[in-house]
This record gives sequence, structure tokens and C-alpha cells, in this order.
Amino acid sequence: MHLVDLWLTRSLSMCLLLQSFVFMMLCFHSTSMCPKVCFCSHSGGLYVNCSNANLKEIPRDLPPETVLLYLDSNQITSIPNEIFKDLYQLRVLNLSKNGIEFIDEHAFKGVAETLQTLDLSDNRIKSVHKNAFNNLKARARIANNPWHCDCTLQQVLRSMASNHETANNVICKTSVLDEHAGRPFLNAANDADLCNLPKKTTDYAMLVTMFGWFTMVISYVVYYVRQNQEDARRHLEYLKSLPSRQKKPDEADDISTVV
Repeated sequence: MHLVDLWLTRSLSMCLLLQSFVFMMLCFHSTSMCPKVCFCSHSGGLYVNCSNANLKEIPRDLPPETVLLYLDSNQITSIPNEIFKDLYQLRVLNLSKNGIEFIDEHAFKGVAETLQTLDLSDNRIKSVHKNAFNNLKARARIANNPWHCDCTLQQVLRSMASNHETANNVICKTSVLDEHAGRPFLNAANDADLCNLPKKTTDYAMLVTMFGWFTMVISYVVYYVRQNQEDARRHLEYLKSLPSRQKKPDEADDISTVV
């Protein structure tokens, strides 16, 4: 019985030692895959900190098990298609305080449904593709960007899960309607449906064009009628000015005979 207990104790110790070794190897493996300019640690999952690293683009050698990714305060200008597709555990993505101007249509493909927080604030984003945030479940921060408020932005915000909160923090730097510049997007969207403006503008243009043609036709008809009246009057005056024809004596006798 003593030998059995001793064997069990040693076996348990070996299992714990092996488990610790495997865990250390996994941690070492994750750390060894950390991008050169970033710092990696385990804090509720793999935390990759690339803040203030003078990055000009998003690293492509990020560990697949990354859960928290901080890329803020760099010089990143764009988010390419499927750049995060292998980060299947990503929950937090911070891209604030960069110089981001372009976000490709499929930039968040692969992580749109797993992300919980997406920070794109304090960048240079004016507009994005209408499908850029499709299926995005995260709470997005997109304030402090020079947004151009138009139909596309309206469609983008409506497709986001927290669209009301997000839209309330968007200020229109420029807009398809000049009076909306400098105002919160939510107020602009409440005042006018930005997706109907092109159609209304086209309708107004067609109406003005048709009115112009109609005015031209009426003017031509009036001019034509007046010109004809003037010609007719002149012709009548001409006829009146002609000397009357005198009857010959023979014609008078013939008429008398017939009578």
C-alpha cells in the first residue's frame, strides 16, 4: 500500500511537472513569435503591444493566438484586405492615433464576428467602403476622424451593431449637404435621408429641364401665332389698297339680257 501511494504521488508530480513544461513551451513559443518591435505577454490571453513602435504598416507576423492587439500611436495609413484573418481569437483591436486614411472592403474579414472592441478614433478616415464593417459585432470607436457624411457612411453605420452610439460620436467634417458640416452625423441623418438626396436632386433637375423646354415651346407658339397674325393683317391691308375692277359695257348688256 505504501509503494502504491508513493507511485501515485510521483506520478502526480510528474504529470504536474509535464503540464507546467508544456505550458511554458507554449508561452515561449508565443513569445518567440512576437514581432520584433512589439512586446508580448499573457494577460487573459496573448497580449501583443505594438504601441508607439513607429510602425508604418500592420505587422504580418502576428501570433495567431493573439487576443489583445494594440497598434495605436503609430504611422499606419491603411488597413489591407484580410490582414487579421488568422487571428481567430482576437477580441480587442486598437488602431487609434495613427494616420489611417484607407480601409479596404474586407479588412476585418475573419475577425468581424469575434471582435468585442475596435478603436479607430483619431485617424484621417473620411470614408470607407459600404461593406467594410459588415458583420462587425464589436463596439466601434470612430470619433475624431474627418468624416464625409453621405449615403455610404449612413449605410455603414446602419450595418454596425452599436450604430446609434457610434453614429452619435461621428462629426461631419464635410457633407453632401453643406448645412450638415460640423454637425453630429446622427442629427444630419435625422434631418434628411442622405441616400435619397441623389434621386431628389435628379428629379429636381429633370423638373427644371422640362419646365425650361415647356417655356421655350410656349414662347415659340406665341411668337408664331403673333407673326402669322401680323402677316395676315399686312396681306389684308395690301388687298384693300388694290384698285377695284371696272365692269365693261358688253358685260353689263349680257347680264341684262340674261335677266
